[in-house]
Amino acid sequence: MKNIAIFASYNGSGFDALYEAINQQKIDINISVVISNNSDANVIQKAKKRQIPNFVINERKYPNQNISNIIIDILKEYNCDIIFLSGYMKKIDTILIEKFKIYNAHPSLLPKFGGKGMYGRYVHEAVIKSRQKYSGVTIHEVTKNYDEGQIVLQKSLQLNENETVDSLETKIKQLEKLAIVEAFKDKIL
Repeated sequence: MKNIAIFASYNGSGFDALYEAINQQKIDINISVVISNNSDANVIQKAKKRQIPNFVINERKYPNQNISNIIIDILKEYNCDIIFLSGYMKKIDTILIEKFKIYNAHPSLLPKFGGKGMYGRYVHEAVIKSRQKYSGVTIHEVTKNYDEGQIVLQKSLQLNENETVDSLETKIKQLEKLAIVEAFKDKIL
């Protein structure tokens, strides 16, 4: 069984999807640790409630220290094979990319609407503004460039004529949960 680490900055909905899939025996992995850069992140409370080791790692908590080295030490301690980014809002350091397999869920059909600053509602706003007929979710490997890693899986949906940013965001979040579990079950493991 592979041990994975979840990196999240806020709610960690991908963490929820994987946790539920593990409990339903849909995938055979262990979430061994949760790491956030945000001390107020809801994902930390979820990890505590689920009795999963969790850490807040940021420059405020560890001034003048190499954050990546701290993270690597934690990942080694918890025998992590894979890192999954669930709304992690920090650029991943090259040293982590070189040492671990890292995957991300992006709320569009890459390569459209990817890159620096393209996350969450910004993506959905851009999709609506450009009058796209389809959007979706991309699970991809993480590289040193935002959203340019090899695509593992994509799931798409058709937009309604009167689609709003809010309605699209809700649909994409539901699709994302399915895509994450499917990617781990059929492609990543």
